[in-house]
Amino acid sequence: MTVDVSEIMPYNFSAVEKYWNEYWLSNRSFKTKNDVLRPKYYVLEMFMYPSGKVHIGHVRNYTIGDILARYKIAQGFDVLHPVGWDAFGLPAENAALKQKSHPQTWTRQNIETMKKQLLSLGFAYDWDREFATCDEDYYGFQQKIFLKLFQKGLVYQKEAEVNWDPVDNCVLANEQVIDGRGWRSGALVEKRKLKQWFFKITNYANELLSEIDNLDGWPDNVKTMQRNWIGKSVGASIQFHCNNGDTLEVFSTRPETLFGATYLAIAGDHPLAQKLAATNEKIKAFAEKLKLGSVAQQDLDKQEKLGMDTGLTAKHPFLDKELPIFIANFVLMNYGTGAIFSTPAHDERDYDFAVKYNLPIIRVIESDSNELPILAMAI
Repeated sequence: MTVDVSEIMPYNFSAVEKYWNEYWLSNRSFKTKNDVLRPKYYVLEMFMYPSGKVHIGHVRNYTIGDILARYKIAQGFDVLHPVGWDAFGLPAENAALKQKSHPQTWTRQNIETMKKQLLSLGFAYDWDREFATCDEDYYGFQQKIFLKLFQKGLVYQKEAEVNWDPVDNCVLANEQVIDGRGWRSGALVEKRKLKQWFFKITNYANELLSEIDNLDGWPDNVKTMQRNWIGKSVGASIQFHCNNGDTLEVFSTRPETLFGATYLAIAGDHPLAQKLAATNEKIKAFAEKLKLGSVAQQDLDKQEKLGMDTGLTAKHPFLDKELPIFIANFVLMNYGTGAIFSTPAHDERDYDFAVKYNLPIIRVIESDSNELPILAMAI
């Protein structure tokens, strides 16, 4: 069949899309019906942060969700496809300060602007369910859930290290630290201890781990990420007796490498390091220096290894030798006990440190390769 393209009417998107957008809104075409006879389907994209403008990344992400929602509607599902705004916390306050505006005014104006942009895209949202996380009706439920968890003993307080931005005066997630600096201010990030609330998710670690195997259809790499996020470690606690009378406790997931240990390393805020810093200005200055930088283990693994010999040694629990004790920047109090025994032949971080400070490297696990290091799971 031959088609005369001159007879094809051009697509008048401004008129057609305006008509259908208005039709969908006025007829509430995408409202969740709660029809008991129809199968249910839930589509939820990450709620947008109301920065003020919708950009192409938003369009890409939310178009994917829109396609899925419409596909399921076409299949006869009763689809819940809500829309909302991630509009709470210090980022909104800092942005409002920069704009010299009240956080509520700034946030609500941005939501209004971005909503108009989203409406023009015609996404299949149930706009009757729109909310922002700064709405009292929303965070009131968060508070209620928190109180329930508190009453059940599932939340507690303790001090822990955080990424602190000294310019924005707020805590940063690991993802917000770029090359050791705050993503917004550009200031050098500091490690700071703050009292925080924690959820006792470890109470459910075994159950969560066992149920991962029952996640049918999930990619193996996602399952692995979930296991790593839960982070259950199986190993042994080992006592090292120091020549000053103190005892260092080390937890290791690879105790079989103990015979390859050539030094011990402790965090800058380990109690032993702090004890030494009280009478040694050089150690005190080094410990202060280590407060700069991210608390993320992956960042510590990539940065240049720095250490200071404390002058102390610890007796190897099985061999007749003393191991020097270093303060090192790749050890954190938040991980394990804040102290490690280092086996340079079988751990990349330990190897880099040993090479830099000319420490022995002893292989205790055989390999087909003669190259060093033979990498094993981090201790």
